[in-house]
Amino acid sequence: MSGSFSEDHMAPDWRDQASCVGEDPEIFFPLSDSASPGDEAFLARTICRRCSVLLACRSWAIEHGEDDGIWGATTAAQRRKIRRARLSREKWPDR
Repeated sequence: MSGSFSEDHMAPDWRDQASCVGEDPEIFFPLSDSASPGDEAFLARTICRRCSVLLACRSWAIEHGEDDGIWGATTAAQRRKIRRARLSREKWPDR
């Protein structure tokens, strides 16, 4: 069997199935998080939105504190906001 495997060596790595495989990595690490058509962040997020592993990618980036680039159609700022919200819910579950 070919392809890379996840750390547990039991299942193929979700990254092998990502729509970004073969794309220029620089697209996913733009200088700005702009959402304007024609900007790199916009192009990266467009590629992500058609990806079958979008949720796995986004979850990985959030769980691992990835603060650079576009992951799972989210910018670094969006992921930080999601992490803060999760931490707040964990700290104050009844709110």
